[in-house]
Amino acid sequence: MSNEVLNFEDTQIAFAHKSNSDLKKARMLFKSFNYRWLLSIGPGAASIAIKLGFKQVIKNTIFEQFCGGETIEECEKTIQLLQNRKVGTILDYSVEGEDSEDNFEQTANEIIKTIERAAGNDTIPFSVFKTTGIGSMLLLEKVSSGKFLNHDDEAEYTKLRARFEKICKTAFTNNVRLFVDAEETWIQPAIDALAESMMLKFNLSKPIIYNTIQLYRWDRLSYLKTQINETKCYLGFKLVRGAYMEKEAQRARENNYKNPIQPSKAACDSDYNAAIELCIKNIERVSICVGTHNEKSSQYCLQLMAEYGISNNDKRIFFSQLFGMSDHISFNLSQKEYNVAKYLPYGPVWAVIPYLTRRAQENTSVAGQAGRELGLIHKELKRRNIGV
Repeated sequence: MSNEVLNFEDTQIAFAHKSNSDLKKARMLFKSFNYRWLLSIGPGAASIAIKLGFKQVIKNTIFEQFCGGETIEECEKTIQLLQNRKVGTILDYSVEGEDSEDNFEQTANEIIKTIERAAGNDTIPFSVFKTTGIGSMLLLEKVSSGKFLNHDDEAEYTKLRARFEKICKTAFTNNVRLFVDAEETWIQPAIDALAESMMLKFNLSKPIIYNTIQLYRWDRLSYLKTQINETKCYLGFKLVRGAYMEKEAQRARENNYKNPIQPSKAACDSDYNAAIELCIKNIERVSICVGTHNEKSSQYCLQLMAEYGISNNDKRIFFSQLFGMSDHISFNLSQKEYNVAKYLPYGPVWAVIPYLTRRAQENTSVAGQAGRELGLIHKELKRRNIGV
């Protein structure tokens, strides 16, 4: 337990695992994110490059920065690297946009492999999955809006629920904590219902199933309060700000309904910190993963842990950041014995392009994200007396 203010600017700790050439490559990549025209052609250009035989170029640049490999086996080197820095790994099978029963089954089986890899292994403290990876987005939208489900819809939804429960049961059987990722607002009610039912079924003696709360939505703090007050089981929550801001605002305008996104960054930050405090006040029953790239929210959680007498390495509280980003937060936390795990996406290069595109776009849409990463890289190169 500590009352100290953590220095997230310590780049020597943040980048101890990076060679000079690694840092220079990362600098070039984050610089490229400043060119919006490049991002706009990025997905198409990447697909063409792969078809023309330039897959290795993609793999050696943006893929290498944000992903662990194409398979779990290829991720082992990065898992070990993170473990050496006292940081856990969350294997995230990041194939998106598939939409057939065969693909849904294949993805569900791959998610189960990540759970089996995590079983009995403290270096992989969580598994994770997206519901749209194992079921149709259109179906989830129908269920969320309460629309009539025809016979085919019902049959499809039965299969989706069976896959969802099989994944959760595998996590329960293997004693592996499992994140259910949050997604777009128009499909989230169906995801919440599935996650809540699995919590009631499997969170009997401790949290196994964690639902994800996106606090860039103005209604989610209220949802979190209701869950804590009314649900009679152990609870697990991953707290994030969110990743679909521009898409959400555009859809609200086009369909003439109230924008579900917070009116300001300050409002989002306020709700995020309030969510941390609410969970920590209920720590006897609620476990959390503070999934943030925000230094102030991370510091606020440390302050609350000290106030409530919670030790740095209490397993009910984890911090998490994406692989390839915010190393200054991850490794400075782990250096002080806080529980930290990096999201490590993996999958075939061609199939994770949508994920990589989102990461690149996020670095331009989130205020100062790419600039912050560049500034920290510059600082460390200067500290190493490498020309910048």
